[in-house]
Amino acid sequence: MDPLTGFLRDGCCSHHPDDRGKHLVCAEMTDEFLVYSQSQGNDLITPRPEFGFEGLKAGDRWCVCARRWLEASEAGYAPPVVLEGTHEACLEIVSLADLRYHALR
Repeated sequence: MDPLTGFLRDGCCSHHPDDRGKHLVCAEMTDEFLVYSQSQGNDLITPRPEFGFEGLKAGDRWCVCARRWLEASEAGYAPPVVLEGTHEACLEIVSLADLRYHALR
């Protein structure tokens, strides 16, 4: 809830038909993932007040696009996954074994 995440900004990584990015993986941000995501064109660090977005920092939890998470995982930058906050629809893109391997401990 702080920062307020999810496609609907309701704090949940819910599946929604309008969410083309499939923001379904609940992850705890790391500096490495944030820098990686920024280098791939998705800047989650820089505040965007016009969208009510304060920017993320390590330790924040955020609903990440399933494909971005998988891409980061394959590159060695996957942030830890909060399994109980991750929507099962992401299993169309990411394997349960990968999610469990990166589960927040």
